[in-house]
Amino acid sequence: MSTLAISVIVFVCVLGGALLGMYLTRLLPQHQLSGDAKDVIKVSMAMVATLAALVLGLMTASAKSSLDDKESKLRDIAAQIILLDRTMALYGAETREHRDLFKRLVAARVNQIWPEENAVGVAPEVIGSDTGIGLLQQKILALSPQNDAQRWFQSTALQISRDIAAAQWSTFQQVGSRIHWPFLVIVVFWLTVVFASFGLFAPQNPVTVSALCVAALAVAGAIYLILSMDQPYGGLIKISSAPARAALDQLGR
Repeated sequence: MSTLAISVIVFVCVLGGALLGMYLTRLLPQHQLSGDAKDVIKVSMAMVATLAALVLGLMTASAKSSLDDKESKLRDIAAQIILLDRTMALYGAETREHRDLFKRLVAARVNQIWPEENAVGVAPEVIGSDTGIGLLQQKILALSPQNDAQRWFQSTALQISRDIAAAQWSTFQQVGSRIHWPFLVIVVFWLTVVFASFGLFAPQNPVTVSALCVAALAVAGAIYLILSMDQPYGGLIKISSAPARAALDQLGR
């Protein structure tokens, strides 16, 4: 389910809670909504609202941490990509084919992660999770170094390629959401109950309904931002492709 669809569902649930509270006001006997009853309900809902605010804050902090971690790993991978290309270049002219293959693999991966930017000149043979880097490692192993320097560059290139493969798998594991759905459902339930208490005591006029709509929209917007930061490869909040494309521009030089 998309982030936008989830946010719309949250908006409907929260606003529906407020409207349900307004509806219950007409059904409940007036003595059940006396001053003492209102005080108890308000104190109870204040506790639930505090819990919901605390959890939303923790979810926001977790999503922001996830976004920063993914951006940092992308910059590290970009640096390793440039370093691997430079290491193969220092090995000698024998690695020209290897560098061309590596550039096509990187271009394919960038185009796969950011397809809307439509990288030019991409002709990938392999776009598997690690098949491409594995093919490159086999070609590096097939090299026949003629001196100690070339042996060192071959060993270093293999080590860097292993680091890139490990980082690739780590990034793949982070594609799934880090937010547990039962956790989110409980928070939305709390917010719905809180808004139901708002509707229970709110005057039934257009101004009040409009205010509740704006508040429900704000809550849905917060959930949308949290989910967008948790999955920053598409949607409103996205990781920039600038580090990867800068690295791609340096390949083959």
